[in-house]
Amino acid sequence: MPLRIVVGAQYRDSALSVYIKVAALAMRTDGCTAKVAVIAEYLGLSKSEVERALKQLARPDDVDGLVEVLTTRRTLPGGRGQSAHRTVRTADPAEHFVWIPVRAADALSPRLLRLYALIAYAAVRTQPLAVGDLGAMLYHHTGQKAGQHLGERQAARLLEELDATGWATVHHREGLQGRHAYEAHRSPLHAVQLEDVAPDIHDGSGADDHDGSLTSREDLRTDRPVTKTGVGGGIRRRRPTGSKPTPLVDNLAPTAFRAAGHGEKRSNTSGPESGKPGGHLTRRSWQVLAPVHHLLPGLSAWVLRRIDAEIGRQLAHGTGTERLTARLTARYASTETPRDPGRWILGPGLLRRGCHHPGCESGAMWHTGQPCQVCLENQAPAEDRGAQQQRPVPEARPVRPVVTDWVPRPAPAAEPPPTSDLTGEQLRELRAAATPDAIRQAVAELGRTRALYLYGHRLVLPHLTEPDPEGNPA
Repeated sequence: MPLRIVVGAQYRDSALSVYIKVAALAMRTDGCTAKVAVIAEYLGLSKSEVERALKQLARPDDVDGLVEVLTTRRTLPGGRGQSAHRTVRTADPAEHFVWIPVRAADALSPRLLRLYALIAYAAVRTQPLAVGDLGAMLYHHTGQKAGQHLGERQAARLLEELDATGWATVHHREGLQGRHAYEAHRSPLHAVQLEDVAPDIHDGSGADDHDGSLTSREDLRTDRPVTKTGVGGGIRRRRPTGSKPTPLVDNLAPTAFRAAGHGEKRSNTSGPESGKPGGHLTRRSWQVLAPVHHLLPGLSAWVLRRIDAEIGRQLAHGTGTERLTARLTARYASTETPRDPGRWILGPGLLRRGCHHPGCESGAMWHTGQPCQVCLENQAPAEDRGAQQQRPVPEARPVRPVVTDWVPRPAPAAEPPPTSDLTGEQLRELRAAATPDAIRQAVAELGRTRALYLYGHRLVLPHLTEPDPEGNPA
């Protein structure tokens, strides 16, 4: 998808979903020949919304004058119309783009899809994002605030919705300079339950001045032909395209939790009711928080949404519901009654303790209960360092000085060394049979120089500690 469609304020949010579906169908040999009703059925939008998006994509925009979707009307020789043939513009090689899975357009609402595309592009470019930056690239397209970008609170609410779908993960305060870090996934981490609600199809296909299509027949050579029941037969839900976020299917708290004084009985396994105002916890969060239900009535709506988002983040990373419930049960049993229940649940209650191994739970493997080997290896060097610090330092023993009798170097000979009158073999035999008395006798009678020549330095030097008979000091 070209980046200009993602960041361009001239395109409505539904234009992204329609462009992705048309581009995917246009990869076929005969291009995209799907009817507007079929595209609407794919995306879960109304026909009028798809027609408005196609109108923006098929006409030159106000900024660059580019046409993103090329539409060709088709008519049989008899005059009967067929569905239009659509292809997408060939992108320039130097143009910025972002890869978006086609399944994301089918599963996400247009506004969440645009937010997902922004996160995917920033992740590839390694650009840090703030909530305000994301809100500045999302715009109101209807109402009194049409053309204005969203605020930080609206962007944060959309991020929570996108995180709950499993298509993206928000790593709180793990980015650059305390920002949130965002991760876009090629497929959802968990399945999301959707309502089976038919879209609004009353706008229909009409004249060109009503954003309609002039075609009346459908080329059935598609991978998903229209059923006899119409567009609403196999649709999943109707998704709004305005700036107001859609509440989750199961995002409401039980009746007993909504307000104090209500004596209605409620089963712990029935989950919160949907469609009632004032709820801030999903059914899965209510099940996780079963050990601390008595701490929840005094918490504010903002804290409850934070708790629900934290539970959803950990569930998206693969932590099971039973594991979170057991964690809360064990930690609440080993602590006193917290003065601030909300801070305790978000901090010591829910945060995982242990090493980087996913199955480690406070130093033990969650599925087996055996000690974590990684934690044991990490603790061993620390224990060794502590033992070395506690070990008494031995007292330094006095070092006895080493007395060395240095043998001075012999004085240079007054006369040149004698010429060799013995062969090497004879000298080796003489030195092999030498005794200390013979060496001292040779030094006294022949002199130091002659003795060194006959017996060598190794045998003669130990006997030169006495004064030289010739008057040279030893």
